Amino acid sequence: MLYLVPTPIGNLEDITLRALRVLKEVDCILAEDTRTTRKLLQHFGIETQLRSHHAHNEHASVTAIARQIQDGAVMALVSDAGTPGISDPGFLLVRECVRQGIRVECLPGPTAFVPALVASGLPCDRFHFEGFLPHKKGRQTRLQYLASLPNTFVLYESPMRLVKCLEQLSEHCGPDRPACVARELSKVHEEVKPDTLAGLAQYYKTEGVAKGEIVIVVAGNA
Repeated sequence: MLYLVPTPIGNLEDITLRALRVLKEVDCILAEDTRTTRKLLQHFGIETQLRSHHAHNEHASVTAIARQIQDGAVMALVSDAGTPGISDPGFLLVRECVRQGIRVECLPGPTAFVPALVASGLPCDRFHFEGFLPHKKGRQTRLQYLASLPNTFVLYESPMRLVKCLEQLSEHCGPDRPACVARELSKVHEEVKPDTLAGLAQYYKTEGVAKGEIVIVVAGNA
């Protein structure tokens, strides 16, 4: 079978006892970046074999991995942080395992957008998760679509593109649209900053490049 094992997005205490047990017991751990995962395993004294499984090799490797699982191997898939498949590699392998009738079990655990959404103070009874926007082709179309949504929506963004993204959101959604930027969640320098889109753009332009994983939460079109 295949286990999908969420790993901490920052604070290592957020990993579950079940996740630690699974990572110890499986035959192999498929990791987005073996260097990152090795640090986690060393911290908890886990010596399970690691193999690389990332966006650049997953298309070529899913069939072989599924065949090994069919032959009796038990594997775990992890990303660098959070739940595999959420804006990270994993979907292609899960789809292939489901197609072949292989049991797939996803453990509950950390993912960045949930604490960002809940802590933002914006309505979260219904929301749209967008993940990362396209860098170029299709970006304007997606921004126009998001601006029209009646419900709160959630984006991931890199530190280097944060100000540009906030400015584009302000242009499409209006400068006074309520929003929130959450970064470094569960870490020492965690920041959850609510404001308008224009206010956030100005704040991060003045402060300079923000660090860490970034989640942008934007109110729906009222």
